[in-house]
Amino acid sequence: MIIALLNQKGGVGKTTLATHIAGELVMQGSAVILIDADPQGSALDWTQRRSQNGLPRLFGAVGLARETLHQEAPELAKRCDHIVIDGPPRIAALARSALLAADIVLIPVQPSPYDVWASAEMVSLIREAQVFRPALRAAFVINRRVGTTVIGREARGALADQPLPSLSSEVRQRIVFADSVAAGRLARELDADSIAAREVAALADEVLRMAR
Repeated sequence: MIIALLNQKGGVGKTTLATHIAGELVMQGSAVILIDADPQGSALDWTQRRSQNGLPRLFGAVGLARETLHQEAPELAKRCDHIVIDGPPRIAALARSALLAADIVLIPVQPSPYDVWASAEMVSLIREAQVFRPALRAAFVINRRVGTTVIGREARGALADQPLPSLSSEVRQRIVFADSVAAGRLARELDADSIAAREVAALADEVLRMAR
């Protein structure tokens, strides 16, 4: 299965979700390759930081910020159980290539009306791709939600008006995720019993259910 995290808006937490979903799938016993399709290379930086800190490699990581991604990702998928693509912001050609490769697309959005409005371009690209690939599944995932704020509830209500579904799993704004980036670790490696670790596990499980 090829899972792509895409949103034309930057700063929505694609890389954090991509590395954590990939790591969670590994912890569940799958072989995973992470494709960093963002020219900024943040996912590759995370794996390098992990190596510099003397931690064991969790999954293979490959930089493929190229428009041939849809040709290369299926070949890589033959070597593992799952591919996770950390997609680029603001590069429509690369996003289209990732859409051609993916089985499942997750659109991370922060719980604000602006983020929901800004996702419209990504929704259009997905709907366009689904004309040619009807089996392509896509859903929003709320990321960086702050507690039980009114704005978080309003964001889910706004997403209900979108033509794509929203996952019930949410990942909230937690310091452990910032710490995980700095350390090249997963939240569950920093604290296996943390709420953050449980949120990521629930998200990964819901993504796997989408594939059934």
